[in-house]
Amino acid sequence: MGNLFSVKQACEQVGLNAIITNSKKTILASSAVILPGVGAFGDAMQILEQLDLVQVIQELANSGKPVAGICLGMQLLMTESHEFGRHRGLGLIEGEVTRLSVDTHLDRPLKVPHMGWSRIYSADSIDEQVPVGAWKGSLIEDLPNGTFMYFVHSYYPKPESPDVRLSLTRYGSLEFCSSFQKRNIFGCQFHPERSGPRGLAIYRKLAASIHSLQEQHSYD
Repeated sequence: MGNLFSVKQACEQVGLNAIITNSKKTILASSAVILPGVGAFGDAMQILEQLDLVQVIQELANSGKPVAGICLGMQLLMTESHEFGRHRGLGLIEGEVTRLSVDTHLDRPLKVPHMGWSRIYSADSIDEQVPVGAWKGSLIEDLPNGTFMYFVHSYYPKPESPDVRLSLTRYGSLEFCSSFQKRNIFGCQFHPERSGPRGLAIYRKLAASIHSLQEQHSYD
């Protein structure tokens, strides 16, 4: 349920051997998993349940291998969503998914979906002058604060812990979490595969993380 081939192409551009699959055996044997997605949260979770992949993704995340959620895939990592009812998510990041609705300062409706280029800012400070290194150790480490990324979404995640938030993005006067990372679990509300060279830098960082883990295991 997403830009599977665009994501696969981005992976291949940074030297990753990417496979589109719903095979439990293949997923568990992989070095990392990318969970992309567009569409409705409830429908996507239903498909994962029908394919018996919920526990597989949770098991992979608990193994320490990189797990990356993109757009709806990021939202699926959360505890629950309020899109067309209330739906349980994968529960890898505590918090909920809620709809973009009202401009928090002007008390007027926001145009939904949020579609187009918007900046991502450090969650520690939305000031553009944040020093280099604010995202050290994350998949967006190599991006400057205020980088433009491409968004298409009507809902956004609200993590319970502010510590997992990497970036915030302004839409109107609303500031929402646009990326997070908790240990090996990364999520971004934007589409890095649609965001040009800066988006490709995220895939390149993922590739570096995978290679680092493989080298570490080869020494163990």
